[in-house]
Amino acid sequence: MKLLTISVAVALGFFASGAQSQEATFTMDGELGFIFTAGNTETTSANAALNAKQELEMWSNEFTLKALYKKDTVDGVETTSADKKFASAQGNYKLDNPDHRLFGFASYEDDRFSEFDYQSTVAGGWNQKLWEDDTSSFEFSVGPGYSFADRFVTDVDGNLTTESENGIVVRGAFSYAYSLSETAKFTQSFSTEVGADNTKSRAESAVSAKIAGGLSMKAAIKFDHNSDVTGIRDNLDTETSVNLVYTFF
Repeated sequence: MKLLTISVAVALGFFASGAQSQEATFTMDGELGFIFTAGNTETTSANAALNAKQELEMWSNEFTLKALYKKDTVDGVETTSADKKFASAQGNYKLDNPDHRLFGFASYEDDRFSEFDYQSTVAGGWNQKLWEDDTSSFEFSVGPGYSFADRFVTDVDGNLTTESENGIVVRGAFSYAYSLSETAKFTQSFSTEVGADNTKSRAESAVSAKIAGGLSMKAAIKFDHNSDVTGIRDNLDTETSVNLVYTFF
């Protein structure tokens, strides 16, 4: 099932790209942040992201890769406390009004410190760009989908195993951007996947400012929420970061 979800995400991009032969507008930026501490406690923390957008006559496509890793060393004992990977792709097919689209979406997440072995979603439906001007923009998507997940459980013998949690979901998402100045902007994104077993939601609030050329500084706070968790695990994970962002093209 993991391979199926990744294949769907790749297929979205290749289908949209191959459907037209005219010159495309393609942009991509990468984010990178590190934290190192030394002394009684040694900490290594790194987070990275790669974001790409493609505009064609009939398609508008978005691709995202994210990773987070953290390791702590206390009294010579190393402990990994965060290890998360996330990938998503969305292809938006433009109708007669190019601000009205039909979308296809696929995502995959592997978080070693959640109670899920993996979580993934495929969805489709309606996408609309409500407005876009020199100051701000707002876009949303909504539609049905299907989620795939393997949750860690302990069987009657005390062994750790997994059980599948697959089901129909309704996915909703929006993204908002506002230009604070010629060199700074605020962005807000949110998505939720509502299902019978679990509702998974994500949000990111960020402010970025251009330093020089294609280099920017970005401060962000991210929220990752699962409605159904067990044991002592928290429903909500938060991540605050300050990253360097480089726009490749």
